[in-house]
Amino acid sequence: MRRCLICDDHPLMVDALRLMLQSRWPECEFLVATDYPSAIGMAECSPDLVVADLSMPGREPMSGMRAVRTAFATARLIVFSGQLDDRILVELLSLQVDGILAKSEAPALMIPAIELVLAGGRYLPQRIAELAVRRDADPSQGLAPRLSPRQKEIVQLLAKGRSNKEIAQALRLSPATVKTHVAQAMATLSASTRAEAAARATALGLA
Repeated sequence: MRRCLICDDHPLMVDALRLMLQSRWPECEFLVATDYPSAIGMAECSPDLVVADLSMPGREPMSGMRAVRTAFATARLIVFSGQLDDRILVELLSLQVDGILAKSEAPALMIPAIELVLAGGRYLPQRIAELAVRRDADPSQGLAPRLSPRQKEIVQLLAKGRSNKEIAQALRLSPATVKTHVAQAMATLSASTRAEAAARATALGLA
């Protein structure tokens, strides 16, 4: 990661995040914005990653985050918030953000969430999968976790009980590549085991 923009109007939170991220990415340049207008104004800095609090001065939360997503269309975007009710989760998911964290979880989960997002994955709360199941996995609701076409193929084979070696042979991939895709799919589905990932994917209509 070359450049990261931290967006939060609380100095203590900004300092804590910067220290945490600097310990993992010491060569990274860190930029700070304390409100929505200043955050959007930094678009020309082209950060690789934007870590943003949903509630900041300058704009209504969802309107502001929509503008941030537009301004940083090519950056990876992780949003954290002190309030993540079902409506907010659905709206954030519709913006195609790459990660969603409750503010209370941010200190413990920020590093693994960023590592997953920078690797091309998506860090989403388990609640999103539960909402998708409740709504019968209707894709029009925008709640199904985003898996890549390759990850969907692999999850479909997982649901059939195939091992990594068997999946690698079926898809003509290396076992290491399959292992990486399985790990990313499990994270996207908020699953702790292969069986759980297969079950959730099936419930969501993805397998």
